[in-house]
Amino acid sequence: MSTRAPALESMRLDRFLWWARIAKSRETAQAMACDGHFRMDGRAIDRAHAPVRIGSILTFAHHGQVRVLRVESLPVRRGPPAEGRACYCDLVTSPVSSPNMVSGPDTVSSVDGSPHAA
Repeated sequence: MSTRAPALESMRLDRFLWWARIAKSRETAQAMACDGHFRMDGRAIDRAHAPVRIGSILTFAHHGQVRVLRVESLPVRRGPPAEGRACYCDLVTSPVSSPNMVSGPDTVSSVDGSPHAA
């Protein structure tokens, strides 16, 4: 007799975020999903119960970075962090761009908006 859980076809977005340890709590995961700043496979998601499947691409801003994740497997529990990280592949992590960002560390914008060396 096997003690393995049956393979899941899909799971709720908020549950995936929580079990994969992207969010610290289920409540935080629900808030992240309902904010409307999530994209799954290129479509905007604004509900926590959106189904996540293996191969889904999740794009969202998290802690000042744009993250793009590919779901590699669906977790069967909220285990240790290493187990959560094994459920997805981080494709891109880049800083969120701001209209006030300057082009380089040695460049300062003047009042009229033209860059000059510091």
